[in-house]
Amino acid sequence: MTTPPAAPSRRNTILALVLAIALLAVGGAAIAYVLVLRGSDVAPLALDTPGTGASSGVGDGTAASSSAGSPSLGPGDSPAIGAADLPGTWSVASGSLAGYRVREQLANLNAESDAVGRTSAITGQATFAMQGSDLVVTDGSFSVDLTTLQSDSRQRDGQLSHQGIETAQFPTATFKLTQPVTVPADGLSGAEVTVTLTGDLTLHGVTKSVSIPAQAQLQGSQIQIVGSYSFPWGDFGMEKPQSFSVLSVADQATLEFKLILAKAG
Repeated sequence: MTTPPAAPSRRNTILALVLAIALLAVGGAAIAYVLVLRGSDVAPLALDTPGTGASSGVGDGTAASSSAGSPSLGPGDSPAIGAADLPGTWSVASGSLAGYRVREQLANLNAESDAVGRTSAITGQATFAMQGSDLVVTDGSFSVDLTTLQSDSRQRDGQLSHQGIETAQFPTATFKLTQPVTVPADGLSGAEVTVTLTGDLTLHGVTKSVSIPAQAQLQGSQIQIVGSYSFPWGDFGMEKPQSFSVLSVADQATLEFKLILAKAG
């Protein structure tokens, strides 16, 4: 008579359960890394590669990566607008973006990541004029509707209405140029150039004079300007946001922007 196989021991059953739980834990951590950490890994704003469109980064509740920048127009390329057409008023056009970047440590992740929120709700204009042989930005004023900022987390977006930048009380950020900007000569032919934008930045109800390094380039019939400015929260009377799901927030925040300007009709 054949003896039936022995049933698994209690010890083997427990080991199997432990192994299954461990595999689930590892798999869960990997999923969290992909969905949360990589989901907020948004590249800094950059000048578009000539001939390609800009990524909006907003509109579906998530912040998307911008197009990779190219240092200048390639050989044989040329702006679609001549230097003689540059003087005048240029207004904010479609594809412009502004927002924030803050380093944070989420409670459910071992690694830090960037919280990034952006909006395309930007208005404003800049005035260009020839002074001798130099092209100079003589005036510029821009406004951002902060209540439309979107990140990869609706919870984060909601918290900003009463924490950090407190958009419910301070819905608008503005920048007004206070010093003229001379455009390097290479910029007239479509090369990427570096400029410094000095002006009054108003954020969270506080106005400060700031100097923002930026890159600019004439692409086709548009001018693109990309820059960022980092500052301690206290500079604009803000306190770091707090949340049960966030272990820590960096002492500095970064304002990012990408302006696409078109010649006003």
